[in-house]
Amino acid sequence: MHVLVTGGCGYVGTKLTQALLNRPDYRVTVLDAMWFGNFLAPDPRLTILERDMRQIDDVALSGFDTIFHLANIANDPAVELNPYASWDVNVLATMRLADRAARQGVKQLVFASSGSVYGVASEPRVTEDTVLCPISEYNKTKMVAERVLLSYAGSMVTTIIRPATVCGPSPRMRLDLTVNLLTMQALTKGAMTVLGGSQVRPNIHIDDLVEVYLFALDRRLAGVYNAGFENLSVLEIAQRIAARIPAEIQILPSNDPRSYRQCSDRLLATGFAPTRNVAAAIDELAARYADGTLRDDPSFHNVSWMKQHNLS
Repeated sequence: MHVLVTGGCGYVGTKLTQALLNRPDYRVTVLDAMWFGNFLAPDPRLTILERDMRQIDDVALSGFDTIFHLANIANDPAVELNPYASWDVNVLATMRLADRAARQGVKQLVFASSGSVYGVASEPRVTEDTVLCPISEYNKTKMVAERVLLSYAGSMVTTIIRPATVCGPSPRMRLDLTVNLLTMQALTKGAMTVLGGSQVRPNIHIDDLVEVYLFALDRRLAGVYNAGFENLSVLEIAQRIAARIPAEIQILPSNDPRSYRQCSDRLLATGFAPTRNVAAAIDELAARYADGTLRDDPSFHNVSWMKQHNLS
């Protein structure tokens, strides 16, 4: 089987690509702008195209069985650097990808959306049927891209995954995500800075998210699925880290009101079962820091790296 992974050099994309290559009958093509580098090991069944999503019209799609669409300008601060470019990449390029995939016979398109499309939700269980109230440009680009992709459901299997905040180690790390960020602060400074603290965030281990994508491929799952299994406040996350890594917790005011409890019962009802959790992510990050394989590299912080290199 030949699959395309857009954003395959990213935090999640790198691990997804590796997992696909672990299947002996798979060939993988990765399309990635490589703003943050390439951490994929060479493989005779791997082709890497260094290309921006805005150049997707130049890529023939007829040979791919499935497309995993992970490429995007990710998270609120990164999108705010250039909202116009973000709509171009996250929505318009996604629309062109879906249209060309449907016309060229791709069987399935799996889209990495975001649990943040719910915005501020007071419901105790935020399901896939909860009304979307995105409050940032990033959230809005994800919501609109979802609606575009679902319009092609009659032409190919269309799968929308709304991941929670991802945590855990990857060759291409991100240290600007809550668990990863606070764990690195604890390891390097012996102190964590919590902004607000009462905001509830759903979380998912990166290995579980990769398994969600593979499960969606194997089962040809269609429709929209939440993917988050631990709803914790930011302060609770810091306290779990402090229980494993001696560190102080400093609480400062926050202007980020987003808070929601993601319910993933629809995904669990398909037979998927998570095997990792936040505690495992903390322990794995600490172990990699101790053995020297995890460092606080500038390229692991998306926004500051994008500003430094004028990327968008």
